[in-house]
Amino acid sequence: MVSRIGAVIAALTFTAVNLVSSQHVQADPAPLLPDLRQAPIGCPGGYDGAPLLCRAWDVCLVEDASAPRGKCMNRGGTAQAVRLRFTTSIDNVGDGPLLLHAHRDNTATPTMKVRQAVQSGVDGSIAGSYDEARRETPAGAYYEPAPTHTHWHLLNFEYFQLRTPDGGVVVTDRKNGFCIGDRYKVSDDLEHRPSNPDSPEGKLAQRLRGHMCEHHNPSALDVMFGISVGSGDDYKHEVDFQWLDLTQVKSGTYDVVNVVNSDRSLLEKNYDNNAASIAISVQWPGGAVNPPATIDQAPSVRMIRSCPGKARCAKSHN
Repeated sequence: MVSRIGAVIAALTFTAVNLVSSQHVQADPAPLLPDLRQAPIGCPGGYDGAPLLCRAWDVCLVEDASAPRGKCMNRGGTAQAVRLRFTTSIDNVGDGPLLLHAHRDNTATPTMKVRQAVQSGVDGSIAGSYDEARRETPAGAYYEPAPTHTHWHLLNFEYFQLRTPDGGVVVTDRKNGFCIGDRYKVSDDLEHRPSNPDSPEGKLAQRLRGHMCEHHNPSALDVMFGISVGSGDDYKHEVDFQWLDLTQVKSGTYDVVNVVNSDRSLLEKNYDNNAASIAISVQWPGGAVNPPATIDQAPSVRMIRSCPGKARCAKSHN
């Protein structure tokens, strides 16, 4: 009888502790939230100079339009596609890390579900697993087998578009996933930048530094993605699908727009800086309005202005 009473008491105590813990996580009075900032388009990660001077972008004539990382043609010949390639970067300038835990129950399921872990403002703790993370998201993760990747990708994290000055979508990117980690530091003065390597955020930053998202591990059941406070993740313009297709685009003025967390499904401190854009002029050779049937020369593309923090740039007053 004593043993049974003890077991009941232990069970009730365990339940109470779990309930308190769950309520503590869900009712955190001051969560430390990330703030994702879409960096200026065409600038290297961590750049803090004038965005209009950035040159991490180009126009690439591609012989094989089916190649996501097709080699640019440097000499004469006929191109199947014209691509505007550009580096894109996302900074975390918030109070807490962006941390996402992805999980699947078995390898028969090709994609993983994703939960967001938010750092506690009470004790600084950060959920270390999918089970511990409390915030469900509509995001997913999949394994990219392409030779230049062979790691897990977070889906629907960011998108690129070419738009008219009035906001009409002309071209949408074909990129579908990102391996998120700490690739560079930002120069901002941030109160919550990890400084103690033994703190929860310090330990996480060590794991995210150069993070490769379960590289060469298609059988993984769990993978994490994240960006520490004061760090950022970039994809250089030579990488697969880091481009918008200009092959059928008429001469004119356009906005190139990059947006991170567009549906706001990831909890952030601020959403006002999730977009960045550049206004460009596209001009086909000979003053032509329409692209030629046979492309043997790239259109002239000029950056008119850069508009960090804005989704419209060609009409700067908007």
